[in-house]
Amino acid sequence: MSKAFASQGDMEEKTISFTEIGPDLWAFTAEGDPNTGVIIGDDSVMVIDTQATPRMANMVMERIRSVTDKPVKYVVLSHYHAVRVLGASAYNAEEIIASDKCRAMVAERGQEDWDSEFERFPRLFEGHEGIPGLTWPTMTFSKKMTVYLGKRRVDLMHLGRAHTAGDVVVHVPDSGVIFSGDVVEYHSACYCGDGHFNDWGKTLDAIAAFNPKSIVPGRGDALVGDELVNAALTNTRDFVESTYRPVAAVVARGGSLKEAWDAVRAECDPKFADYAIYEHCLPFNVARAYDEAQGIDTPRIWTAERDKEMWASLQG
Repeated sequence: MSKAFASQGDMEEKTISFTEIGPDLWAFTAEGDPNTGVIIGDDSVMVIDTQATPRMANMVMERIRSVTDKPVKYVVLSHYHAVRVLGASAYNAEEIIASDKCRAMVAERGQEDWDSEFERFPRLFEGHEGIPGLTWPTMTFSKKMTVYLGKRRVDLMHLGRAHTAGDVVVHVPDSGVIFSGDVVEYHSACYCGDGHFNDWGKTLDAIAAFNPKSIVPGRGDALVGDELVNAALTNTRDFVESTYRPVAAVVARGGSLKEAWDAVRAECDPKFADYAIYEHCLPFNVARAYDEAQGIDTPRIWTAERDKEMWASLQG
């Protein structure tokens, strides 16, 4: 029996956690599903990443309303992927903030990404009929933007390329908490299909330079304390390097994509096979690493059709 493509076979509901990881700072997590961050200020709330549909976002809003009645004024998009952004309308925020590059990527490949991810993650798109369309940022920045929620300062930063070319990391200086988006993962595979392997480590270094007390990763449990924070940074780096290194060696000797796939499985399966969405990410990661090792700097756009072609080639 052939394996299900990506996460098409993953239909089991996950247990939701809503964890306070600093004063009025919350992490909405669900066993390796995409995380959402919540920052409560003096007069309003900021949400980081929205879930994939308004119906899914309403589950976040229920948790927010259990701890505050302040309005959600800002939604921040850590990057453009559909599972992160298409629930934005549920928050009725005054502003949707992203990096300049993130907005450009919505324009360039947002619809294709939506179509592709809808096929990959059917469970995450529960209530997809309520999505009003692509989520367009209303405010953007190049490198850094500071927002005040009353007196509470929040720094939004594009520290470099990693998971995508336009990743945003959110830092709350008064508590040393960072919301990393998918630049950092914890016991979850990194999705590298739109990534930049050779830049990722430098972006992790930039995060580590803040000496964060807590990190809300893109997927996986919230990380509180030096031990967990350092473990997540180390494991993320190891995952990215362990994926790219064997592919680069295959490309250097003129090997095929299937040979790269086999080399990555030999390197990564023993270390990461039990990570959330590992099997889902692997073919996309190998394909992108193969391209980058050949000098293709800008990730090719994934479409539902390209997904199927790639999967068929790897299945032989």
